[in-house]
Amino acid sequence: MKKILTLLAATLASTVLAAAAPRTITIGLVAKSQGNPVFQAARVGAQDAAKELSAKLNLNIKIDWRTPNEEDAQKQAEAIEQLVLAGAEGISVACSDANKLTDAINAAVNNGVPVATFDSDAPASKRFVTYGVDDIECGVQTMAELAKVMKGKGVVAVLAGNPNAPNLQKRVAGVKQAALKYPGITIRDVYYHKETAQDAAAKVEQVMQANPDVTGWAMIGGWPLFTDNALKWQPGTVQCVSVDALPAQLAYIRSGHVPVLLAQQCYEWGHRTVELLIEKIVFKKNPPAVKEVSALIPVTKENVDAFGKNWDKWMPK
Repeated sequence: MKKILTLLAATLASTVLAAAAPRTITIGLVAKSQGNPVFQAARVGAQDAAKELSAKLNLNIKIDWRTPNEEDAQKQAEAIEQLVLAGAEGISVACSDANKLTDAINAAVNNGVPVATFDSDAPASKRFVTYGVDDIECGVQTMAELAKVMKGKGVVAVLAGNPNAPNLQKRVAGVKQAALKYPGITIRDVYYHKETAQDAAAKVEQVMQANPDVTGWAMIGGWPLFTDNALKWQPGTVQCVSVDALPAQLAYIRSGHVPVLLAQQCYEWGHRTVELLIEKIVFKKNPPAVKEVSALIPVTKENVDAFGKNWDKWMPK
């Protein structure tokens, strides 16, 4: 009898310990590129959400970062496949090319792994939610802010990054749509480039040399502003409004080269999509809408210092 009681006690203790042990959930995070600071901030946001929700829900949430060194949609698709094979229970991805990623996303979902997108969507896929700015409105807001500082007249160049990224295509459409309201403004052209700071800065310099009459830049992504001295003109002679407001970019506000930056909430790209995935995985809860819009935050000389303090939290030390 004593042995039976001892065995029962041991079994009960083991059961209690097993019940108390937190469930481990792995979330895959596939951003566009390792080097872009906006995706580094998204990674920190995802990791913070994992810590917060682990403590709140008695879970062990892990973030599996599977982002290519440079933009490569095929490598992103392979990363999604690898995450499914590795047992990830959810995936968050910023799509470099929706066409190349749709099949991989659908295969993940068909295997029971919910997928959220952020920053750049794959609208024809089976992802259950997308989080980010309204890209048409982002382009409209960029052009409206630029027209304001240009006083409604001048020649504008549009800097547009990867031509295959659906979010950037929509932003370009928004810029063009908004420009129609300003008869004194002409769009010279839309200029694409690899999404690295060096390539973007070289493109700006090349365009300015070939088009010295350009008096405004609508940058629907702030790629060149990650480098020093990318805007080789005297402050105020050429106006520039750019999306994104990372620490290096804030220097252009302070120097007067850029009167307005429109900050995407890139930390929230990671944080919010992890929240949405955990709600889906643990509570079987879908968001009220497939598109969750994240507002742009205007950054000017008036609020640049206050906004800059956010990066002490958002960027890895």
